[in-house]
Amino acid sequence: MTRKFLVLSLLFSVILLNFSGLSFAAGTEAEEGKEDPTGFIMHHIKDSHEWHFVTVGHTHVTLPLPVITYSSDRGFEFYNSSDFQDPKTHKFSKEFAHNGIYIDDHDHLGRADGASILDFSITKNVVMLFLVIAFVLYISISAARHYQKNGAVAPKGVASFVEPIVIFVRDEIALKSIGPKYKKFVPYLLTLFFFIWTGNLLGLLPGAANLTGNIAVTFTLAIITFVIVNVNGNKNYWKHVFATPGVPTALLPIMVVVEFIGLFTKPFALMVRLFVAITAGHIVILSFIALVFIFESYSIGILSTIMVASINIIELLVATIQAYVFTLFSAMYIGGAVAEHEHDDHH
Repeated sequence: MTRKFLVLSLLFSVILLNFSGLSFAAGTEAEEGKEDPTGFIMHHIKDSHEWHFVTVGHTHVTLPLPVITYSSDRGFEFYNSSDFQDPKTHKFSKEFAHNGIYIDDHDHLGRADGASILDFSITKNVVMLFLVIAFVLYISISAARHYQKNGAVAPKGVASFVEPIVIFVRDEIALKSIGPKYKKFVPYLLTLFFFIWTGNLLGLLPGAANLTGNIAVTFTLAIITFVIVNVNGNKNYWKHVFATPGVPTALLPIMVVVEFIGLFTKPFALMVRLFVAITAGHIVILSFIALVFIFESYSIGILSTIMVASINIIELLVATIQAYVFTLFSAMYIGGAVAEHEHDDHH
């Protein structure tokens, strides 16, 4: 298994080096005409209104994405992201506005008259989101159909891949963290684990979108966990928040504030942990790739390839660990909200 991971990571690293070498200078020029590594890195980890794959010379291989806007005076409008680009420089600019609407160099939508506009565009991360959802639905439905057709038999095909993960999440995460009421929350925890894990792994592919390294995505996942925890919280859970047992009356106002803040720090920690771990890994990999084109040295290139391959192996582990950690902590927060506490037994 270790050898397979090594070969896979090395292959991805070589492809990524070649891919990045061709696209390094695409839209990343500094003031003095030098290549800007910071721009190169940010270009690959940020969201975009187009999916850029590679640049060969002055030819850009991209997938234009739909631009959907809404304004109170004009309603919904639909465009293609290529409508807003300079065909020579392949950059977005106000000079290439379409009916007064433009996308600037930072991929922000606006209107020439300064009026407010809502962006409902299908960006690169949104497309990646659809791909991840489609993959999770495929493996889930395929496994379910296998058992509907054959009953409780030995798993085959996709089911043999899905079943061990389902059992692990159910028995090692949900049951141990939540307790007797775990069955109600297993579907959510399974969805959470498969979604994050798939997004993390697909994000390591060359040219892929940085879905789980997007703060909006991790924020949404954390909010969903926050809602589930607090909606299902029992009277003991809320009693711990607003009338913590065993706390002296004089300290109770302070504890109430602390416990109330804790309601929000838990999802905040979930959000930041996943965002930082995934984004940091991508930045490190891209930084080593950028070194090759900064120093233009074969020795640096060889060293960079080795380092990128090693980090890719680590990132394969991080992708799984972060999915496990997010799911585990979500289960623990749910368990704390639904657990029944017998305070009379605490001495």
